Amino acid sequence: MDDLKALGDATRFEIVRLLLHHDYCVCSLSRQLGVTESAVSQHLKILKEAGLVMANKRGYFTHYVVQRKKLALIGEALIAAAQTQAENHECYHGEMESHCCHTREK
Repeated sequence: MDDLKALGDATRFEIVRLLLHHDYCVCSLSRQLGVTESAVSQHLKILKEAGLVMANKRGYFTHYVVQRKKLALIGEALIAAAQTQAENHECYHGEMESHCCHTREK
């Protein structure tokens, strides 16, 4: 999932968190995050490619907003994954501990 990979970076996650509260332009995000405008632009490019943010041109500035439906879908997928029941069995490694029971021939 490219969308999860995009959120895996701490700065991009913080950008999304900030944009959930208010739409911002690059210069405002740069000031809030304490990173260069160029770095913010690169992070926003990745978030846009993943479909997590959208750009809205307002006069001279471009403001960014979170695609909340896309973010909600990611959250639902994570919740579903977290609710997966683990298989309850013991792991046997046999004589060689480098061979796991999940890959050994039966």
